Amino acid sequence: MTKNKKWWKVSVPVLLVGNVVLILMLLGSARPEEPKDASKREVRFEAVEIPEKASFAGESLPLDRFYVKEALDRELLSNAYFHSQTIRLIKLAPRYFPIIEPILKEEGIHDDFKYLAVAESGFNPRAISPASAAGFWQFMKGTASDYGLEVNSEVDERYHIEKATRAACDYLKDAYEKFGSWTLVAASYNRGMTGVQRQMDIQRQDDYYDLLITTETARYVYRIMALKLILENPEKYNFYVADKDKYPVIPTKQVEITGSVANFADYAKEQGLSYKVFKDFNPWLRENTLTYSGKKRYWVEIPQL
Repeated sequence: MTKNKKWWKVSVPVLLVGNVVLILMLLGSARPEEPKDASKREVRFEAVEIPEKASFAGESLPLDRFYVKEALDRELLSNAYFHSQTIRLIKLAPRYFPIIEPILKEEGIHDDFKYLAVAESGFNPRAISPASAAGFWQFMKGTASDYGLEVNSEVDERYHIEKATRAACDYLKDAYEKFGSWTLVAASYNRGMTGVQRQMDIQRQDDYYDLLITTETARYVYRIMALKLILENPEKYNFYVADKDKYPVIPTKQVEITGSVANFADYAKEQGLSYKVFKDFNPWLRENTLTYSGKKRYWVEIPQL
């Protein structure tokens, strides 16, 4: 009996240790060998390359200033590693850029301002901010009315991409007449002309890159620049999206509404569409009805599916 007790006291720990050692050996043999050269690993997270030169709307960024370079680096990192959202933007660009690019060109606005629209709404025509700015270009209601957009319970042209783009162009031209700098124009789109001018006066400073301003506006132009750099050259930032995976332009025809509409669900069916698809292509129609006075002509987009 005494011998059995001693054997038990000695053998159980030995067996347990032996089993643990065996399991660890098996796990070790099953684990793939780590590559000695870190560059051969499949996944690496690296710093984003900052270009030596960059410009917005033809105006050079002063990247020789360390704080400008680091501010751009911050926004490039934020967007280059926000994979799901950035891939989505790359996919959507071929659908929406062909709509706004010709309008910018016709209105004499630099093509780079299309990236401002991306920064504002992320290619979401229905976007609305906590402050109630709405649409592709994120107009506040008062500003929208000032620039000729109709905003009421039935119609809100802030959600009309073409009309809102033209209104945005009018704002940008007014701001450029005031500031004489497209970079300050972009900043004012976020902060407002009055807000930017106030800080310029207080600080006796007319250079956006040396202007102390709210965090959102201070990051705003850099965010636009980061989106420009990535969307212009996605592969450079490790985004590989095949053409077949990008969203194409959906061909549409314009149909004029010649009278009041009692029910857009019925109207959509007459056009061979579901109510959902009709509203997706005409988000500026806010209700199921439209009161037609004859004073203004309305055209709806009918997708050719």
